[in-house]
Amino acid sequence: MEFPDTVLTKGKGGKIELRSLDSRGSYVMYKYLNPKTMKLADQKRKLMLKDQDGRVLEYFIIPLKDLNRSLMIVAKGEEKERQIWNDKLKKPEEVWTG
Repeated sequence: MEFPDTVLTKGKGGKIELRSLDSRGSYVMYKYLNPKTMKLADQKRKLMLKDQDGRVLEYFIIPLKDLNRSLMIVAKGEEKERQIWNDKLKKPEEVWTG
């Protein structure tokens, strides 16, 4: 399956990963998939929160060995425009809708 460059990113190991929508509300959370297999490329997820002033806070959520614990690390916001892949609709979409 072909994906637009706007939903692809390069992971820490240099491999190409697909940003795929995990859930959305007053926040956006997405996971990273291998675009060829559509399986998880990494266990981490990214959580983006938007405050009442429109500022966006971004965090990586990294699961620990204890399944009930995760490490949350502040992520430096990306300057470039990006989209995420909506696997239910099979199309890219803006990170923030509506």
